[in-house]
Amino acid sequence: MRYIKDFEEGNKIRGVYYVKSKVSTETKNGKPYDNIDIQDKTGVINGKVWEPYSPGIKEYETGDFVEITGEVKSFNGAKQLHVSALRKCTEDEYDPSDYMPVTSKNIDEMYARLIALVDSIENKYLKQLLESFFKDPEFEMTFRKASAAKTVHHAFIGGLLQHTLTVAELCDYMCKNYPILKRDLLITCALLHDVGKTKELSPFPSNDYTDDGQLIGHIIIGAQMAAEKMNAIEGFPKGLFGEVEHCILAHHGELEYGSPKKPALVEAMALSLADNMDAKIETFTEFLNGSDSDDWMGFNKFLDSNIRRTGKM
Repeated sequence: MRYIKDFEEGNKIRGVYYVKSKVSTETKNGKPYDNIDIQDKTGVINGKVWEPYSPGIKEYETGDFVEITGEVKSFNGAKQLHVSALRKCTEDEYDPSDYMPVTSKNIDEMYARLIALVDSIENKYLKQLLESFFKDPEFEMTFRKASAAKTVHHAFIGGLLQHTLTVAELCDYMCKNYPILKRDLLITCALLHDVGKTKELSPFPSNDYTDDGQLIGHIIIGAQMAAEKMNAIEGFPKGLFGEVEHCILAHHGELEYGSPKKPALVEAMALSLADNMDAKIETFTEFLNGSDSDDWMGFNKFLDSNIRRTGKM
């Protein structure tokens, strides 16, 4: 089997892959085709089944493991798999662990760095709040495996941990350069800003929006989770309670980006900037990693720009 990260334009592919999504649709001329995303532990690639009713294409659905025959082509600078044959596999033909995308970083080492940040908090109420999350074995198990998104950035096992740690460490750097920032508050909220994603997204292999994710979203869910923990801490200061909630609610920075509130505290502004920075750079990284082109790669809607790799010096 050839891993998706090793796909090159012109490769003839035959192997077992996981169907992350399948949408049956039509071309502008009314010709039916299937638009699919397939994945293994190294990544995801879009595919097209241009002849879905041909003899070589058997019945399959989202969530199936399938044997695919096809060819890697290029479309708008991105690799795309054109599928000529496909069949659903039986359970003895694959190991599910080979098909779930996972962070390239060491999860144990990242979690140790996160706990070091928790231990560095001096305010007893904020430290107790963080420990109620990150030193709870059940939450830790969920958090370590969680994705930070369905598709856009950090959409892999360990993605939520990787993103959260990076944002918190960026905020720690800010605190060393901007004395106005209250470190305990900012680091606490950086570590908690996306805890709602543990309930917004279902675990792998589906990694899809839950009912609460669709109806409420991770920002509100996260604020509710934090409020529940703070309410359980005896004597938690009312003013600090509101500041933690505000930073979580405002961490997307703008109303049009899903934040119920715009940042009203300098710590909330710093958190929104760190969150946006990591999300944008990771989105850029994943987009570039999905293409071998050194030319312009086309418009990326999440970055709102036409993208090109940095030229060789």
